[in-house]
Amino acid sequence: MNPRTTGLATEPGYTIVENASLEGRNTFRVPARAEILIDVRRPEALAEVLAIPYVQKNPLLILGGGSNMLFTRDWPGAVVCVATHAIRVLDDHGHAVLLRVEAGENWNEFVHWSLSRGFVGLENLVLIPGSVGAAPIQNIGAYGREASQFIATVEAWDRQTTRLVRLDNADCRFAYRDSLFKREPDRYLITAVEFLLPREADLRTDYAGIGEELALMNCAASAATVAEAVARLRTRKLPNPAVIGNAGSFFKNPVLAADVALELQREHPALPRWSAPAGARKISAA
Repeated sequence: MNPRTTGLATEPGYTIVENASLEGRNTFRVPARAEILIDVRRPEALAEVLAIPYVQKNPLLILGGGSNMLFTRDWPGAVVCVATHAIRVLDDHGHAVLLRVEAGENWNEFVHWSLSRGFVGLENLVLIPGSVGAAPIQNIGAYGREASQFIATVEAWDRQTTRLVRLDNADCRFAYRDSLFKREPDRYLITAVEFLLPREADLRTDYAGIGEELALMNCAASAATVAEAVARLRTRKLPNPAVIGNAGSFFKNPVLAADVALELQREHPALPRWSAPAGARKISAA
């Protein structure tokens, strides 16, 4: 195809670009292109977008922040991005707030937004690349916290029933780096996530060097200083995608049966390990 953008159409709730560049849509900055790129600005427009004959007849890629994507060629079909943006308080319980965050919001920017307003819980999850809508899919986590600990509800377009649905935390079937959305990747397209964030909570400072980093910073533990400590740790370990294209940290720590973990502990007493569901133990992949 001609390397220039060949067409643009703006409809209520979404925009279509033909022969669109994806270079700025993936953190490796691979200069791939899509036959059509559709940015959806309103969740209600998904019914019309997914019913477009071209979208139905050709390969479809749902793209978020592009941090889990390595293009090896141009995409031979439609790329759909949920480009909804807004954060609003749905309910204030005093000790906690219920927030609705649209799927297109940047995850790291949302974490800093929440901390700047005195809400805690997400401080260990700073600098994770990607969008808010992608967070529930693999139940993102870092330094002893997981997004599912604070997710109340996920709103998604159900491609099977062709309607918007709301799934509460239990319905999402969250597990370690896993969820209903990961197990059924062709069914749900997340449009918004609702978070219940406390104003006060115990901080997780006992994981993977946070305490040591706080000591080097010579400051007391607070949500803001824990976030800064995590940011320093991540910055030392991972290159900035804006400087060197990368996919961030995408590995999983092994989860072992208790007896297997105990045997490893005998052989390697210094091996880092943490509790996991059903009596299992999570050990460090590093």
